[in-house]
Amino acid sequence: MHTLELAKPDGRGLTLYSRRPIDPALQAPSPFPEPLAGSPHLRWHPLRGEWVTYAAYRQGRTFLPPPEYNPLAGTTDPANPTEVPAGSWDIAVFDNRFPSLARPAGGDAPPQLIVPTRPADGHCEVVVFTQDPRSSLGALPPDHIDLLMRVWGERTQRLARREGIRYVLPFENRGVEMGVTLHHPHGQIYAYPVVPPVPARMQQVAAEHHAQHGRGPLAALIEGERRDGRRMLYQGPHAVAFVPVCARYPYEVWVAPVRPVEGFAQLQDAERADLARALKTVLLKYDGLWQRPLPYLMAWYQAALDGQPHPEAHLHAQLYPPYRTRDRLKYLAGTEIAAGLFAMDALPEDKAAELRQVEVGF
Repeated sequence: MHTLELAKPDGRGLTLYSRRPIDPALQAPSPFPEPLAGSPHLRWHPLRGEWVTYAAYRQGRTFLPPPEYNPLAGTTDPANPTEVPAGSWDIAVFDNRFPSLARPAGGDAPPQLIVPTRPADGHCEVVVFTQDPRSSLGALPPDHIDLLMRVWGERTQRLARREGIRYVLPFENRGVEMGVTLHHPHGQIYAYPVVPPVPARMQQVAAEHHAQHGRGPLAALIEGERRDGRRMLYQGPHAVAFVPVCARYPYEVWVAPVRPVEGFAQLQDAERADLARALKTVLLKYDGLWQRPLPYLMAWYQAALDGQPHPEAHLHAQLYPPYRTRDRLKYLAGTEIAAGLFAMDALPEDKAAELRQVEVGF
């Protein structure tokens, strides 16, 4: 993996990654000449027992620009710079201009309110998957996706060295239905000052399961899914992809290495390569089922960064497309939002059967 570290005119960092050497003469552009003076903060939710982050300045971020004003395309006119240079690179990572989590500008203190507050002292990065604005993550070759997983691991290790970071979450929102504001293939990495509620709960359950059974619940589930076989979409020597028996969304899919590891950085080369093939298989099946790009949220769960070993942790992705049927969207309803209890009107076995029928090749 080849890398090039650059600094933008507004002070943000940019790192270029490639499978081949990168031209060291490349410069880091930026559409913004001055640093953004924003100070996000956290407020405590006393009924749910969790933090909520506030960053009102994000209302001014770039929203679905036309192709000729794509901020993630390579800069071709120095008078109209984008976020990345044109040149010999495959993946770019830069500090988000409109972060939900960031160290307070100028040391600004959070507001004093009737509930506890604290600085949202985290970090947000944008990951540009490819220079091709018409491509997609699923369309990339397996070795490019393999590189992306190496990048996720390298960024996690780098962010873990920041003071106060407790959790790193790589994710992708694809499609306007999932809230994306830029069409160019990209994802994000959030580094949190706390372990967010969802991974915190999964970590608690996994630790209890490991203490009782000597392994985590995902390792046990993967063994059961491989034995059952009906919901498996990909089964390689080191990685699997399947519609989980407990799916909360009609076409929900989990992608994981067979061997439990805490994060991307702990993957062996063969495991990472097989995991890339598993992910590509799922994404091709998604698009092949409808013969058009399928929106989804993809989140990769790793171990918490608390300085402790986590043998219960098991790196994996959970993908949530919003579609219920070919023509109808599935959104969260009253029981899901208000009660947190998901109601499914489709069996995982039936949806897995539809995806299994989609032939893919690469």
